[in-house]
Amino acid sequence: MSVREDLPHEWMDEAREHDWSLSRSRKLSLGEFNHHLPLGDSFDTLETALLDTAQVFPLMETKLYKRRWVMLMVFCAYSMSNAFMWLQYGIISNIFMRFYDIDSLVIDWLSMIYFLTYIPLILPVMWLLNNRGIRDVVVVGSAFNCIGAWIKTSTADPNMFAMTFFGQFVCSVATVCILGIPSRLASLWFGQQEVSTACSIGVLGNQMGIAIGFLIPPILVPNVDDMDELAHYIRIMFYISAGVATLIFVLVVIVFQERPEIPPTQAQAQARNVDPDEYSYTASILRLLCNKPFMLLVVTYGLNVGCFYAVSTLLNRMIIEHYPGEEVNAGRIGLTIVIAGMVGSLICGIWLDKTKTYKQTTLLVYLLSLIGMLVYAFTLNLGHLWVVFITAGVLGFFMTGYLPLGFEFAVELTYPESEGTSSGLLNCSAQIFGIIFTISQGKILDKWGTFAGNIFLCIFLLIGSVMTGLIKADLRRQKANLQAEMQTVSKMTADVEEDVSPPEVLKQMKL
Repeated sequence: MSVREDLPHEWMDEAREHDWSLSRSRKLSLGEFNHHLPLGDSFDTLETALLDTAQVFPLMETKLYKRRWVMLMVFCAYSMSNAFMWLQYGIISNIFMRFYDIDSLVIDWLSMIYFLTYIPLILPVMWLLNNRGIRDVVVVGSAFNCIGAWIKTSTADPNMFAMTFFGQFVCSVATVCILGIPSRLASLWFGQQEVSTACSIGVLGNQMGIAIGFLIPPILVPNVDDMDELAHYIRIMFYISAGVATLIFVLVVIVFQERPEIPPTQAQAQARNVDPDEYSYTASILRLLCNKPFMLLVVTYGLNVGCFYAVSTLLNRMIIEHYPGEEVNAGRIGLTIVIAGMVGSLICGIWLDKTKTYKQTTLLVYLLSLIGMLVYAFTLNLGHLWVVFITAGVLGFFMTGYLPLGFEFAVELTYPESEGTSSGLLNCSAQIFGIIFTISQGKILDKWGTFAGNIFLCIFLLIGSVMTGLIKADLRRQKANLQAEMQTVSKMTADVEEDVSPPEVLKQMKL
């Protein structure tokens, strides 16, 4: 007979209550750091204590469904279609400026409308994600993407700029229903050792769309003088976009599900036992705003991704300034940035799944993004396109590779808050900085040239690198405080157990 079986029922009830409260307090204390307990690079010394308290929760059935990969691929296609339509104007901005007879700032707003729309809509979409679920959000987003694409099919006319801007606005609403999904989809459907990789693949869909947006428009819409011929090429591009968006919308409706019948991980299994009425969306937002490491990450993520948005939007102008008539190669350079970034994203996702070194990896990739931006700035005007291809690839590898890192690090810092909420705040920061950097760098390009504009971005990447280092230092301090607190609690627990344990139990424990 075990010691536990010999304990009086009343004493056992008190012990269970004590263990539950202790476990819950530890969980809440650790909650601001991670959702894959324990964090590989932060909490090795706490693993034993956590396992002790985890005995309170029984193991539940888990299962991985093959359907998860189909859903991930469909989501990637949806994200790809939307990202393509974001860049289909910007990468051939000089052609559309002539076609619609507009200036550079107006053409830039065809890209920046995506950023502006995101800011006021992200909070209601996050509420929808938390209250209605991932399927409803994705279906609504893909519907907006499809409708916006069809609106633009009627705008291949020099007098239809207002309508093409409206179609772009409708497509931008779909973006709000995309950017926060990868981390949520990964946690709902994928196993413990797949989460970071799945999140990276989800981000890759958006990057693939950007890559196609860099490559295809300069090929489909050549820079011809005849306006009727140019309108014909633009119309073809718009109809292809609409057809693809329609097919993807149908696939989303058929394939996408809310969540698997059996959860993929123990964390998801336990999460299903939480009463939805206990969750407060407003309280969750307030807790995130009071989480210092996360708020630092919100700013640093916005600085990094905002720089990427500015470079992507203004790439055509920067390349054409130094290499006139190279619209097609400008698209290929953009493609190089994104393809290199996709490789970086996958490598970072796999690395995080294997090592869980979130803090070190995030800081290292941020510093390398800064170095890549500096090299790109100093080599753009050398007159050799092959050099630009190489430096742009290096820049893309690290700057775009940072995207899934930011998502996963945010989820680790904010557990047990919703992944959609943390991702939404990150993306909101990115859109704000994207607008600021795109407008500011565009003005600098007009007045002082590309070198000054790129150095402007380097300054903010340096600030972001310093702030990322502050996140690491703050987490190290909090870890030390938490370890000291847990040692105190453990000592107090030992003293209480020694005082209240029945004599016969103590005798058996000695034996």
